[in-house]
Amino acid sequence: YRLINQGVNRRLGGLNNARILLYSFNYADVEFLHSRNDDEGLLAMVLEAIQKLVLAGAEGIALCANTMHMLAGRLEQQMEIPLIHIADATAKRIREMGFGSVGLMGARRTMEMDFYKSRLKVQGIETLVPPEAERNLIQQTILKELLKDDFSPESRQKFLEIIATLNQKGAQAVVLGCTEIPLLVRKQDTSVPLIDTLEAHADAIVDFCLNAENNL
Repeated sequence: YRLINQGVNRRLGGLNNARILLYSFNYADVEFLHSRNDDEGLLAMVLEAIQKLVLAGAEGIALCANTMHMLAGRLEQQMEIPLIHIADATAKRIREMGFGSVGLMGARRTMEMDFYKSRLKVQGIETLVPPEAERNLIQQTILKELLKDDFSPESRQKFLEIIATLNQKGAQAVVLGCTEIPLLVRKQDTSVPLIDTLEAHADAIVDFCLNAENNL
């Protein structure tokens, strides 16, 4: 929310910010459905929110979480307005930086399912993910620490080691594909280029907002 408003203000100046309709989910509801692999329940919940936003006047939808984009393909089939996809925004940032191979760190589904990697592959970007033990470590750290505002030096060091290993295996940069990870690992903590999907997505949303304004 802050990045979108700041981005609009940088471009338009004055007292301008973004026109935003915000629907905030209770993450406990989301995790309850995730834990039961109830993708249909999750889809229904997100579609209901989108319908309410459309009725309120929304001209585009942004899912402000990486893993929620596992639903993007099915959502797009049932939406009449555009979805601003976080992986497309990330791919654009990767191309701008000149990289063709990246590591991907995020929640387990983001790393293991194809919904993210396939969007990058379409743009000619190869994606490497950590091995299973490290994927489990990342998942547990997100759920048990980062989502509870616990950012320990020990977990930071473990994440930095995973980043270094991905780099050694050929990743030219590492995508921080969970919006909490950049709160733990900062760009100045490593010489490996890091791509903050939150920042890339916010920039894409600003582009959309300003284009929508111009089309009024």
